[in-house]
Amino acid sequence: MTIAGGSLCAIEFPAMVGVIDHPQRGLFLFDTGYDPAFLEATRPFPERLYRWTTPVSIGDRERWQVWLHSHGIDEAAIAGTIISHFHGDHVAGVQHLAHLPVHCARAGLAKLRAPGRFARVRNGLLAALVPPEVDAHARFFEDAPVLTLPTAFGPFSEGRDILGDCSLLAIELPGHCAGHWGLAFETHEGRPVLLAADAVWSGRSIAENRPPPRLTTALLGDTRRYRATLGMLGAAASANKDLTILPSHCAISAKAFCGKDVAG
Repeated sequence: MTIAGGSLCAIEFPAMVGVIDHPQRGLFLFDTGYDPAFLEATRPFPERLYRWTTPVSIGDRERWQVWLHSHGIDEAAIAGTIISHFHGDHVAGVQHLAHLPVHCARAGLAKLRAPGRFARVRNGLLAALVPPEVDAHARFFEDAPVLTLPTAFGPFSEGRDILGDCSLLAIELPGHCAGHWGLAFETHEGRPVLLAADAVWSGRSIAENRPPPRLTTALLGDTRRYRATLGMLGAAASANKDLTILPSHCAISAKAFCGKDVAG
């Protein structure tokens, strides 16, 4: 379901979190991954359909304080979250940080709050995971100043300056679902990085230009726009050898970037 011509065998599919250490503002989490709250949110019907179609394993190590400690994260240093999109595997932990600024797409939050439980579940959305407090603290990508991206991210040309200091630039990556965005920045060492969220599910898809089957992309979003975005990611990877593109579910890409095994 994640790559054309893929195996029918089950694979591990981690939901990873980006931890960004801003030199002045503190820590920002790019998405929040899974949390035991996901199990509670998918207990009733029709939300249980989400858990049936994408079975998950959530144990004690995913509990908020345990997860923070195991990754050496000081909760008091977290300045806010950056939400790529509102699918359950990307926002299950946002409840813990709902009192902080939440940078996200207006279109994505609107879709999450739209009526119709069956429709939301079909689109991978679990409204119970995102408390109403988030709406009050939301800072929308669409409202941030438009900036020209550095050439290291070409052919992507435009980003949104979400902090107002040119450090973190949100890039719309359409096709996967409504309100789906990535994040471009340079590390302390000057390495360009694009957090691609679910615009692509593996580095292999980029390297081989192999999108998911049409059934998958049509179910969740827009196949034509998804494939156009994948094409741009491939062009960016080819044109910019120093650019690192990190999908949210590709442990191989994350390990290559971090130089070690990573956990969701």
